[in-house]
Amino acid sequence: MNNLKKNLLLATVLLMAAVSGYALQTYQWAAEEEQAQRQASAKIIMRPEFSVTDIHGQLRDIKEWDGKVILLNFWATWCPPCRREMPAFIRLQEKYKDQGFTIIGIALDEKQAVIDFTDPMGMNYPILMAELEGIAISKAYGNSLGVLPFTVIIDRKGNIIHRQRTELTFEQVEGMIKPLL
Repeated sequence: MNNLKKNLLLATVLLMAAVSGYALQTYQWAAEEEQAQRQASAKIIMRPEFSVTDIHGQLRDIKEWDGKVILLNFWATWCPPCRREMPAFIRLQEKYKDQGFTIIGIALDEKQAVIDFTDPMGMNYPILMAELEGIAISKAYGNSLGVLPFTVIIDRKGNIIHRQRTELTFEQVEGMIKPLL
């Protein structure tokens, strides 16, 4: 019985150490990621140019939206956080479209999957079909980790103002774009 208690105590201590180590590692990673995002956002750089087709097969160029505040969102249908943020983006597009704001979705997915997903959603902003080319475009915009969703806020002059490697809420985006409108 005494050995059982010792083993149980040892197992508990080891488990607590493992959980603490994991929590510390996760905290450090989050802090490093936050610092990298702040540093990347602090550097004002011009948006890279690109042209890809939209969901209807029409070639679209980023220059088409010159003079607007742009939320450029890289996403895929298989990405749960991407799917969760879309209703907020639809609301934002509706609320701010007349103030010189637009959202551009860049799908890193197969065309039919995108059509099947976006049609019922009632998308009110352009969806561009970048598939594999979208990965290179995403990296050119600062997504060195290749994560989804990845969102970039671009001001009216074409400067990248903010990069976000996680899901965004309506309130977060609103807070970022209002000063730019």
